[in-house]
Amino acid sequence: MTPASKPAPASRARFLTVRLAAEDDFDGWRDAARRLAGADVSPDVVIWQVGEHVGELFADALPLPPPPVSELRVSRAFVELARAAALHRDPERFALLYRLLVRLSAKPGLIEDHADPLVRRIEMLAKAVRRDIHKMRAFVRFRELDGAFVAWFEPEHHIVRANVGFFVRRFAAMRWSILTPDVSLHWDGANLQEGPGADRSQAPDGDVLEEVWKAYYASIFNPARLKVGTMLKEMPRKYWKNMPEAELIAPLIAGAQAREATMTAQVVAEPERAITLSGLREEAQACRRCPLYQDATQCVFGEGPSDARIMIVGEQPGDEEDRQGHPFVGPAGQVLERAMAEAEIDRGRIWLTNAVKHFKFVQRGKRRIHQSPTAGEITACKWWLDQEISLLRPKATVMLGASAIRGVTGKAGAVGALREQALPLAHGLGIASYHPSYILRQPDREAADQAYAALVTDLRRAVSEAGSD
Repeated sequence: MTPASKPAPASRARFLTVRLAAEDDFDGWRDAARRLAGADVSPDVVIWQVGEHVGELFADALPLPPPPVSELRVSRAFVELARAAALHRDPERFALLYRLLVRLSAKPGLIEDHADPLVRRIEMLAKAVRRDIHKMRAFVRFRELDGAFVAWFEPEHHIVRANVGFFVRRFAAMRWSILTPDVSLHWDGANLQEGPGADRSQAPDGDVLEEVWKAYYASIFNPARLKVGTMLKEMPRKYWKNMPEAELIAPLIAGAQAREATMTAQVVAEPERAITLSGLREEAQACRRCPLYQDATQCVFGEGPSDARIMIVGEQPGDEEDRQGHPFVGPAGQVLERAMAEAEIDRGRIWLTNAVKHFKFVQRGKRRIHQSPTAGEITACKWWLDQEISLLRPKATVMLGASAIRGVTGKAGAVGALREQALPLAHGLGIASYHPSYILRQPDREAADQAYAALVTDLRRAVSEAGSD
Protein backbone atom coordinates (compact mmCIF):
# COMPACT_ATOMS: atom_id res chain seq x y z
CA MET A 1 0.00 0.00 0.00
CA THR A 2 1.45 3.39 -1.02
CA PRO A 3 1.29 6.36 1.38
CA ALA A 4 -1.36 7.98 -0.81
CA SER A 5 -3.66 4.97 -0.89
CA LYS A 6 -6.65 4.70 1.49
CA PRO A 7 -8.62 1.62 2.60
CA ALA A 8 -12.07 1.23 1.08
CA PRO A 9 -14.86 2.32 3.47
CA ALA A 10 -16.40 -0.58 5.32
CA SER A 11 -20.00 -1.32 4.34
CA ARG A 12 -22.54 -0.41 7.00
CA ALA A 13 -23.81 -3.39 8.98
CA ARG A 14 -27.53 -3.86 8.49
CA PHE A 15 -29.84 -5.22 11.15
CA LEU A 16 -33.57 -5.81 11.48
CA THR A 17 -35.22 -4.45 14.62
CA VAL A 18 -38.20 -6.28 16.12
CA ARG A 19 -40.12 -4.31 18.73
CA LEU A 20 -42.28 -6.18 21.23
CA ALA A 21 -45.17 -4.59 23.09
CA ALA A 22 -44.08 -5.53 26.62
CA GLU A 23 -41.38 -7.31 28.57
CA ASP A 24 -43.58 -10.43 28.77
CA ASP A 25 -44.86 -10.30 25.18
CA PHE A 26 -44.32 -13.96 24.37
CA ASP A 27 -47.09 -14.02 21.75
CA GLY A 28 -45.48 -11.09 19.96
CA TRP A 29 -42.11 -12.82 20.01
CA ARG A 30 -43.62 -16.07 18.74
CA ASP A 31 -45.34 -14.36 15.80
CA ALA A 32 -42.21 -12.44 14.82
CA ALA A 33 -39.98 -15.50 15.25
CA ARG A 34 -42.24 -17.59 12.99
CA ARG A 35 -42.09 -14.97 10.28
CA LEU A 36 -38.33 -14.50 10.55
CA ALA A 37 -37.57 -18.20 10.62
CA GLY A 38 -39.94 -18.79 7.70
CA ALA A 39 -37.96 -16.22 5.68
CA ASP A 40 -34.59 -17.74 6.77
CA VAL A 41 -33.53 -14.56 8.54
CA SER A 42 -30.28 -15.15 10.42
CA PRO A 43 -30.31 -14.60 14.20
CA ASP A 44 -27.16 -12.52 13.77
CA VAL A 45 -29.03 -9.67 12.03
CA VAL A 46 -32.07 -9.42 14.33
CA ILE A 47 -32.29 -6.89 17.17
CA TRP A 48 -35.04 -7.61 19.72
CA GLN A 49 -36.36 -4.63 21.64
CA VAL A 50 -39.27 -3.88 23.95
CA GLY A 51 -41.42 -0.79 23.47
CA GLU A 52 -40.03 2.30 21.78
CA HIS A 53 -36.52 2.14 23.20
CA VAL A 54 -33.79 3.52 20.94
CA GLY A 55 -32.05 0.59 19.33
CA GLU A 56 -28.85 -0.02 17.42
CA LEU A 57 -27.46 2.92 15.49
CA PHE A 58 -27.59 1.06 12.18
CA ALA A 59 -30.69 -1.03 12.83
CA ASP A 60 -33.44 -0.77 10.23
CA ALA A 61 -37.06 -0.61 11.39
CA LEU A 62 -38.18 -2.71 8.42
CA PRO A 63 -41.51 -4.54 8.27
CA LEU A 64 -41.49 -8.19 9.29
CA PRO A 65 -41.67 -10.84 6.57
CA PRO A 66 -45.18 -12.18 5.90
CA PRO A 67 -46.31 -15.32 7.75
CA PRO A 68 -44.73 -18.47 6.27
CA VAL A 69 -46.81 -20.43 3.77
CA SER A 70 -46.26 -23.69 5.65
CA GLU A 71 -46.63 -23.78 9.43
CA LEU A 72 -43.38 -23.85 11.35
CA ARG A 73 -43.64 -26.92 13.57
CA VAL A 74 -41.83 -27.07 16.89
CA SER A 75 -42.16 -29.43 19.81
CA ARG A 76 -44.40 -28.77 22.80
CA ALA A 77 -41.26 -28.96 24.95
CA PHE A 78 -39.75 -25.97 23.16
CA VAL A 79 -42.95 -23.91 23.37
CA GLU A 80 -43.24 -24.48 27.12
CA LEU A 81 -39.54 -23.78 27.64
CA ALA A 82 -39.72 -20.58 25.57
CA ARG A 83 -42.93 -19.40 27.26
CA ALA A 84 -41.20 -19.53 30.64
CA ALA A 85 -37.77 -18.24 29.57
CA ALA A 86 -39.37 -15.23 27.82
CA LEU A 87 -40.42 -13.91 31.24
CA HIS A 88 -36.84 -13.68 32.53
CA ARG A 89 -35.20 -10.28 32.99
CA ASP A 90 -32.18 -11.26 30.90
CA PRO A 91 -32.16 -8.69 28.06
CA GLU A 92 -30.83 -11.33 25.65
CA ARG A 93 -33.65 -13.82 26.25
CA PHE A 94 -35.60 -13.13 23.04
CA ALA A 95 -32.45 -13.32 20.91
CA LEU A 96 -31.41 -16.57 22.59
CA LEU A 97 -34.84 -18.10 22.00
CA TYR A 98 -34.83 -17.16 18.32
CA ARG A 99 -31.33 -18.58 17.89
CA LEU A 100 -32.48 -21.85 19.44
CA LEU A 101 -35.60 -21.88 17.24
CA VAL A 102 -33.45 -21.58 14.11
CA ARG A 103 -31.18 -24.38 15.28
CA LEU A 104 -34.18 -26.59 16.07
CA SER A 105 -35.54 -26.17 12.56
CA ALA A 106 -32.42 -28.00 11.33
CA LYS A 107 -32.02 -30.33 14.31
CA PRO A 108 -35.33 -30.94 16.16
CA GLY A 109 -33.76 -33.36 18.63
CA LEU A 110 -31.51 -30.64 20.01
CA ILE A 111 -34.16 -29.70 22.59
CA GLU A 112 -33.36 -32.99 24.38
CA ASP A 113 -29.62 -32.24 24.56
CA HIS A 114 -29.44 -30.70 28.02
CA ALA A 115 -25.64 -30.48 27.76
CA ASP A 116 -25.81 -28.08 24.80
CA PRO A 117 -24.72 -24.62 26.10
CA LEU A 118 -27.61 -22.74 24.47
CA VAL A 119 -30.25 -25.24 25.56
CA ARG A 120 -28.78 -25.31 29.06
CA ARG A 121 -28.73 -21.51 29.33
CA ILE A 122 -32.37 -21.19 28.29
CA GLU A 123 -33.36 -24.00 30.65
CA MET A 124 -31.72 -22.09 33.50
CA LEU A 125 -33.70 -18.96 32.57
CA ALA A 126 -36.95 -20.96 32.56
CA LYS A 127 -36.08 -22.61 35.85
CA ALA A 128 -35.48 -19.24 37.52
CA VAL A 129 -38.82 -17.96 36.19
CA ARG A 130 -40.72 -21.01 37.46
CA ARG A 131 -39.08 -20.61 40.85
CA ASP A 132 -40.15 -16.95 40.92
CA ILE A 133 -43.73 -17.93 40.00
CA HIS A 134 -43.75 -20.39 42.90
CA LYS A 135 -42.38 -17.77 45.30
CA MET A 136 -45.07 -15.29 44.32
CA ARG A 137 -47.80 -17.85 44.98
CA ALA A 138 -46.24 -18.78 48.31
CA PHE A 139 -45.33 -15.37 49.70
CA VAL A 140 -48.00 -12.90 48.55
CA ARG A 141 -49.81 -11.68 51.68
CA PHE A 142 -53.10 -9.78 51.30
CA ARG A 143 -54.09 -7.11 53.84
CA GLU A 144 -57.53 -5.60 54.11
CA LEU A 145 -57.98 -2.00 52.98
CA ASP A 146 -61.38 -0.28 52.61
CA GLY A 147 -63.29 -3.52 52.08
CA ALA A 148 -60.78 -4.96 49.58
CA PHE A 149 -57.49 -6.81 49.95
CA VAL A 150 -54.13 -5.46 48.80
CA ALA A 151 -50.78 -7.21 48.51
CA TRP A 152 -47.30 -5.95 47.66
CA PHE A 153 -44.78 -8.17 45.86
CA GLU A 154 -41.43 -7.59 44.17
CA PRO A 155 -40.87 -10.30 41.53
CA GLU A 156 -37.43 -11.01 40.18
CA HIS A 157 -38.77 -11.54 36.66
CA HIS A 158 -41.71 -10.51 34.46
CA ILE A 159 -44.10 -13.11 35.91
CA VAL A 160 -47.01 -11.07 37.23
CA ARG A 161 -49.39 -11.30 34.26
CA ALA A 162 -48.52 -14.94 33.66
CA ASN A 163 -49.21 -15.73 37.32
CA VAL A 164 -52.42 -13.79 37.84
CA GLY A 165 -54.69 -16.66 36.79
CA PHE A 166 -53.67 -18.55 39.94
CA PHE A 167 -54.90 -15.72 42.17
CA VAL A 168 -58.10 -15.23 40.17
CA ARG A 169 -58.94 -18.91 40.64
CA ARG A 170 -57.87 -19.04 44.29
CA PHE A 171 -59.54 -15.79 45.37
CA ALA A 172 -62.37 -15.53 42.84
CA ALA A 173 -64.93 -14.19 45.33
CA MET A 174 -62.64 -11.49 46.78
CA ARG A 175 -61.89 -7.96 45.63
CA TRP A 176 -58.13 -7.67 45.57
CA SER A 177 -55.14 -5.88 44.12
CA ILE A 178 -51.56 -7.05 43.69
CA LEU A 179 -49.10 -4.15 43.48
CA THR A 180 -45.62 -4.62 42.00
CA PRO A 181 -42.97 -2.18 40.76
CA ASP A 182 -43.72 -3.04 37.11
CA VAL A 183 -47.50 -3.47 36.96
CA SER A 184 -50.56 -3.54 39.21
CA LEU A 185 -53.46 -5.94 38.81
CA HIS A 186 -56.96 -5.42 40.23
CA TRP A 187 -59.76 -8.01 40.51
CA ASP A 188 -63.30 -6.91 41.40
CA GLY A 189 -64.81 -10.39 41.62
CA ALA A 190 -65.70 -10.50 37.92
CA ASN A 191 -63.19 -8.49 35.89
CA LEU A 192 -59.43 -8.12 35.89
CA GLN A 193 -57.91 -4.70 35.26
CA GLU A 194 -54.31 -3.66 34.82
CA GLY A 195 -52.64 -0.51 36.10
CA PRO A 196 -49.17 1.03 36.25
CA GLY A 197 -46.49 -0.08 38.65
CA ALA A 198 -46.62 1.03 42.26
CA ASP A 199 -44.31 1.42 45.24
CA ARG A 200 -44.33 -0.16 48.68
CA SER A 201 -45.92 2.91 50.33
CA GLN A 202 -49.18 2.33 48.42
CA ALA A 203 -49.76 -1.04 50.13
CA PRO A 204 -51.07 -1.28 53.72
CA ASP A 205 -48.72 -2.33 56.52
CA GLY A 206 -51.23 -4.43 58.43
CA ASP A 207 -54.90 -5.11 59.19
CA VAL A 208 -57.14 -6.36 61.98
CA LEU A 209 -56.75 -10.01 60.94
CA GLU A 210 -52.96 -9.97 61.14
CA GLU A 211 -52.77 -10.76 64.85
CA VAL A 212 -55.12 -13.71 64.35
CA TRP A 213 -52.91 -15.03 61.55
CA LYS A 214 -49.74 -14.66 63.61
CA ALA A 215 -51.35 -16.48 66.55
CA TYR A 216 -52.32 -19.33 64.23
CA TYR A 217 -48.83 -19.48 62.72
CA ALA A 218 -47.22 -19.66 66.15
CA SER A 219 -49.62 -22.41 67.23
CA ILE A 220 -48.79 -24.70 64.28
CA PHE A 221 -45.01 -24.17 64.51
CA ASN A 222 -43.42 -27.58 65.18
CA PRO A 223 -39.94 -27.31 66.73
CA ALA A 224 -39.27 -31.02 66.20
CA ARG A 225 -39.40 -30.50 62.42
CA LEU A 226 -37.36 -27.29 62.32
CA LYS A 227 -34.57 -27.23 59.72
CA VAL A 228 -33.31 -23.67 59.48
CA GLY A 229 -31.24 -24.24 56.33
CA THR A 230 -34.17 -25.78 54.46
CA MET A 231 -36.49 -23.03 55.69
CA LEU A 232 -34.18 -20.27 54.42
CA LYS A 233 -33.83 -22.05 51.08
CA GLU A 234 -37.59 -22.31 50.60
CA MET A 235 -38.44 -18.94 52.21
CA PRO A 236 -35.54 -16.50 51.53
CA ARG A 237 -35.17 -13.55 53.88
CA LYS A 238 -35.90 -11.01 51.13
CA TYR A 239 -39.59 -12.02 51.28
CA TRP A 240 -39.88 -11.68 55.03
CA LYS A 241 -40.57 -7.93 55.01
CA ASN A 242 -43.95 -8.56 53.33
CA MET A 243 -44.97 -11.47 55.59
CA PRO A 244 -46.56 -10.67 58.97
CA GLU A 245 -45.53 -14.02 60.44
CA ALA A 246 -41.85 -13.31 59.66
CA GLU A 247 -41.40 -11.29 62.87
CA LEU A 248 -42.23 -14.47 64.82
CA ILE A 249 -39.60 -16.64 63.17
CA ALA A 250 -36.55 -15.53 65.17
CA PRO A 251 -38.14 -15.98 68.64
CA LEU A 252 -39.75 -19.27 67.56
CA ILE A 253 -36.37 -20.60 66.41
CA ALA A 254 -34.74 -19.38 69.62
CA GLY A 255 -37.27 -21.29 71.71
CA ALA A 256 -37.40 -24.39 69.50
CA GLN A 257 -34.92 -26.46 71.51
CA ALA A 258 -36.77 -25.93 74.79
CA ARG A 259 -40.14 -26.68 73.15
CA GLU A 260 -38.80 -29.85 71.54
CA ALA A 261 -37.49 -31.05 74.92
CA THR A 262 -40.94 -30.49 76.43
CA MET A 263 -42.60 -32.40 73.60
CA THR A 264 -40.14 -35.29 73.97
CA ALA A 265 -40.87 -35.53 77.68
CA GLN A 266 -44.55 -35.92 76.87
CA VAL A 267 -44.12 -38.75 74.32
CA VAL A 268 -46.79 -41.42 74.72
CA ALA A 269 -46.05 -45.00 75.59
CA GLU A 270 -44.70 -47.25 72.84
CA PRO A 271 -47.99 -49.15 72.11
CA GLU A 272 -49.82 -45.85 71.53
CA ARG A 273 -47.18 -44.29 69.33
CA ALA A 274 -48.22 -43.67 65.69
CA ILE A 275 -45.89 -43.57 62.68
CA THR A 276 -45.87 -40.17 60.95
CA LEU A 277 -45.07 -39.21 57.38
CA SER A 278 -42.22 -37.00 58.55
CA GLY A 279 -40.78 -39.88 60.56
CA LEU A 280 -41.19 -42.21 57.60
CA ARG A 281 -39.33 -39.72 55.39
CA GLU A 282 -36.39 -39.57 57.81
CA GLU A 283 -36.30 -43.35 58.08
CA ALA A 284 -36.32 -43.77 54.30
CA GLN A 285 -33.11 -41.75 53.95
CA ALA A 286 -31.22 -44.75 55.32
CA CYS A 287 -32.99 -47.29 53.07
CA ARG A 288 -30.81 -50.18 51.86
CA ARG A 289 -33.58 -52.48 50.63
CA CYS A 290 -32.12 -52.53 47.08
CA PRO A 291 -28.77 -51.47 45.53
CA LEU A 292 -30.10 -48.25 43.92
CA TYR A 293 -29.05 -46.18 46.95
CA GLN A 294 -25.38 -46.77 46.10
CA ASP A 295 -25.29 -44.42 43.07
CA ALA A 296 -28.18 -42.04 43.76
CA THR A 297 -27.54 -38.70 45.46
CA GLN A 298 -30.35 -39.16 47.96
CA CYS A 299 -33.68 -40.82 48.67
CA VAL A 300 -36.46 -38.69 47.16
CA PHE A 301 -39.46 -39.30 49.39
CA GLY A 302 -43.04 -38.17 48.82
CA GLU A 303 -44.18 -34.62 49.56
CA GLY A 304 -47.46 -32.97 50.42
CA PRO A 305 -49.89 -32.38 53.29
CA SER A 306 -50.74 -35.25 55.63
CA ASP A 307 -54.46 -34.77 54.91
CA ALA A 308 -54.12 -34.99 51.12
CA ARG A 309 -57.15 -36.62 49.50
CA ILE A 310 -55.31 -37.25 46.22
CA MET A 311 -52.02 -39.13 45.82
CA ILE A 312 -50.09 -39.08 42.54
CA VAL A 313 -47.54 -41.87 42.10
CA GLY A 314 -44.84 -41.74 39.43
CA GLU A 315 -42.10 -44.18 38.49
CA GLN A 316 -38.91 -42.90 40.12
CA PRO A 317 -36.96 -39.66 40.59
CA GLY A 318 -35.18 -38.26 37.55
CA ASP A 319 -31.90 -36.39 37.31
CA GLU A 320 -33.28 -33.07 38.61
CA GLU A 321 -35.30 -34.76 41.36
CA ASP A 322 -32.21 -36.66 42.52
CA ARG A 323 -30.19 -33.44 42.72
CA GLN A 324 -32.88 -31.33 44.41
CA GLY A 325 -34.43 -33.99 46.66
CA HIS A 326 -38.04 -33.23 45.60
CA PRO A 327 -40.39 -35.27 43.39
CA PHE A 328 -41.57 -34.01 39.98
CA VAL A 329 -39.33 -30.94 39.60
CA GLY A 330 -37.73 -31.89 36.26
CA PRO A 331 -39.12 -31.75 32.70
CA ALA A 332 -41.79 -34.38 33.44
CA GLY A 333 -42.75 -32.46 36.56
CA GLN A 334 -43.29 -29.34 34.49
CA VAL A 335 -45.71 -31.22 32.23
CA LEU A 336 -47.52 -32.56 35.30
CA GLU A 337 -47.72 -29.06 36.80
CA ARG A 338 -49.37 -27.76 33.65
CA ALA A 339 -51.80 -30.68 33.54
CA MET A 340 -52.70 -30.20 37.20
CA ALA A 341 -53.34 -26.52 36.58
CA GLU A 342 -55.76 -27.41 33.76
CA ALA A 343 -57.45 -29.92 36.06
CA GLU A 344 -57.61 -27.23 38.78
CA ILE A 345 -55.46 -29.21 41.20
CA ASP A 346 -53.34 -27.27 43.68
CA ARG A 347 -49.96 -28.97 44.07
CA GLY A 348 -49.93 -27.87 47.68
CA ARG A 349 -53.01 -29.98 48.45
CA ILE A 350 -51.91 -33.35 47.02
CA TRP A 351 -49.27 -35.96 47.87
CA LEU A 352 -46.64 -36.52 45.16
CA THR A 353 -44.44 -39.60 45.34
CA ASN A 354 -42.84 -42.37 43.26
CA ALA A 355 -42.97 -46.15 43.23
CA VAL A 356 -39.15 -46.17 43.59
CA LYS A 357 -37.41 -43.58 45.75
CA HIS A 358 -33.87 -43.62 44.28
CA PHE A 359 -32.74 -42.50 40.81
CA LYS A 360 -31.66 -45.38 38.56
CA PHE A 361 -29.35 -44.38 35.71
CA VAL A 362 -26.30 -45.19 33.61
CA GLN A 363 -23.47 -42.69 33.28
CA ARG A 364 -22.58 -41.59 29.74
CA GLY A 365 -19.91 -38.95 29.87
CA LYS A 366 -21.27 -36.15 32.02
CA ARG A 367 -24.88 -37.20 31.48
CA ARG A 368 -26.91 -39.56 33.64
CA ILE A 369 -29.34 -41.50 31.46
CA HIS A 370 -32.55 -42.69 33.11
CA GLN A 371 -33.12 -46.45 33.38
CA SER A 372 -36.48 -48.01 34.20
CA PRO A 373 -36.63 -49.86 37.53
CA THR A 374 -36.99 -53.64 37.56
CA ALA A 375 -39.92 -55.51 39.08
CA GLY A 376 -37.64 -56.50 41.97
CA GLU A 377 -36.67 -52.89 42.68
CA ILE A 378 -40.31 -51.80 42.58
CA THR A 379 -41.24 -54.63 44.97
CA ALA A 380 -38.43 -53.68 47.37
CA CYS A 381 -39.60 -50.07 47.47
CA LYS A 382 -43.26 -51.06 47.78
CA TRP A 383 -42.55 -51.40 51.51
CA TRP A 384 -42.27 -47.59 51.70
CA LEU A 385 -45.11 -46.84 49.30
CA ASP A 386 -47.52 -49.08 51.21
CA GLN A 387 -46.78 -47.15 54.42
CA GLU A 388 -47.31 -43.81 52.70
CA ILE A 389 -50.71 -45.01 51.45
CA SER A 390 -51.67 -46.43 54.88
CA LEU A 391 -50.88 -43.15 56.62
CA LEU A 392 -52.52 -40.92 54.02
CA ARG A 393 -55.55 -43.10 53.19
CA PRO A 394 -56.14 -41.11 49.95
CA LYS A 395 -59.55 -41.04 48.31
CA ALA A 396 -57.98 -41.22 44.84
CA THR A 397 -54.57 -42.54 43.79
CA VAL A 398 -53.37 -41.59 40.29
CA MET A 399 -50.82 -44.12 38.99
CA LEU A 400 -48.63 -42.63 36.27
CA GLY A 401 -47.26 -45.44 34.14
CA ALA A 402 -46.71 -49.19 34.48
CA SER A 403 -44.14 -48.93 37.30
CA ALA A 404 -46.58 -46.93 39.43
CA ILE A 405 -49.35 -49.44 38.72
CA ARG A 406 -47.11 -52.30 39.89
CA GLY A 407 -45.96 -50.31 42.92
CA VAL A 408 -49.49 -49.55 44.09
CA THR A 409 -51.30 -52.76 43.16
CA GLY A 410 -48.44 -55.25 43.30
CA LYS A 411 -49.42 -56.49 39.83
CA ALA A 412 -48.22 -55.78 36.31
CA GLY A 413 -50.54 -53.65 34.23
CA ALA A 414 -50.49 -51.44 31.14
CA VAL A 415 -51.94 -47.95 31.16
CA GLY A 416 -53.78 -48.47 27.88
CA ALA A 417 -55.61 -51.50 29.25
CA LEU A 418 -56.46 -50.00 32.66
CA ARG A 419 -57.31 -46.40 31.79
CA GLU A 420 -60.95 -45.42 32.44
CA GLN A 421 -61.45 -48.49 34.64
CA ALA A 422 -62.49 -48.29 38.28
CA LEU A 423 -59.60 -49.87 40.23
CA PRO A 424 -60.66 -50.36 43.86
CA LEU A 425 -57.78 -50.15 46.35
CA ALA A 426 -57.57 -50.74 50.08
CA HIS A 427 -57.96 -46.97 50.43
CA GLY A 428 -60.04 -45.20 47.81
CA LEU A 429 -59.95 -45.64 44.04
CA GLY A 430 -56.99 -46.21 41.73
CA ILE A 431 -56.76 -44.30 38.43
CA ALA A 432 -54.23 -45.36 35.77
CA SER A 433 -52.84 -42.67 33.47
CA TYR A 434 -49.87 -41.77 31.31
CA HIS A 435 -46.62 -40.63 32.89
CA PRO A 436 -45.58 -37.12 31.75
CA SER A 437 -42.26 -38.52 30.51
CA TYR A 438 -44.25 -40.79 28.17
CA ILE A 439 -45.88 -37.65 26.75
CA LEU A 440 -42.46 -36.03 26.26
CA ARG A 441 -41.20 -39.10 24.39
CA GLN A 442 -44.00 -39.15 21.80
CA PRO A 443 -42.59 -38.92 18.25
CA ASP A 444 -45.24 -36.55 16.92
CA ARG A 445 -47.31 -33.71 18.31
CA GLU A 446 -50.69 -35.35 17.73
CA ALA A 447 -49.78 -38.40 19.83
CA ALA A 448 -48.35 -36.17 22.54
CA ASP A 449 -51.48 -34.01 22.58
CA GLN A 450 -53.73 -37.07 22.89
CA ALA A 451 -51.72 -38.50 25.79
CA TYR A 452 -51.63 -35.11 27.51
CA ALA A 453 -55.40 -34.66 27.14
CA ALA A 454 -55.88 -38.12 28.65
CA LEU A 455 -53.72 -37.17 31.62
CA VAL A 456 -55.76 -34.01 32.25
CA THR A 457 -58.99 -36.03 32.02
CA ASP A 458 -57.69 -38.58 34.52
CA LEU A 459 -56.60 -35.86 36.94
CA ARG A 460 -60.05 -34.30 36.76
CA ARG A 461 -61.52 -37.69 37.47
CA ALA A 462 -59.32 -37.91 40.58
CA VAL A 463 -60.69 -34.57 41.77
CA SER A 464 -64.23 -35.86 41.29
CA GLU A 465 -63.49 -39.13 43.12
CA ALA A 466 -61.70 -37.38 46.00
CA GLY A 467 -64.57 -34.98 46.59
CA SER A 468 -64.33 -32.61 49.57
CA ASP A 469 -65.15 -32.65 53.24
